[in-house]
Amino acid sequence: MILSSLRVEAQAFEKRTGWVLKPQGACKGDMCVPLPDVSSDGTIDVEVLSARLGMPLVANSAHGLWALGPDTVTGRALTSAAAPDIALPDLEGRSIRLADLRPQKVVLVAWASW
Repeated sequence: MILSSLRVEAQAFEKRTGWVLKPQGACKGDMCVPLPDVSSDGTIDVEVLSARLGMPLVANSAHGLWALGPDTVTGRALTSAAAPDIALPDLEGRSIRLADLRPQKVVLVAWASW
């Protein structure tokens, strides 16, 4: 989530992360994490979200931007091992969809030359 301020609108946070802000805190599924109340202007402190939900926060001070990463409150960066349905070419150039390979286990290997 790219931000231009260390305050984020509660509705935007919910829409972009899947967390729902309730009186008991930020909730996703059956799990809730206590948070301070949303301020009167409808925003919440990004640094608090980062710390409480295990979301990495990176600043680009030259441009006045911050990036709030995915939650790791469960102790894992991924909350599931299900990859989105994407299509990739095989060695002969034919398109293969990941969904077509289910229920097999699939390992995706990615690399960059730089």
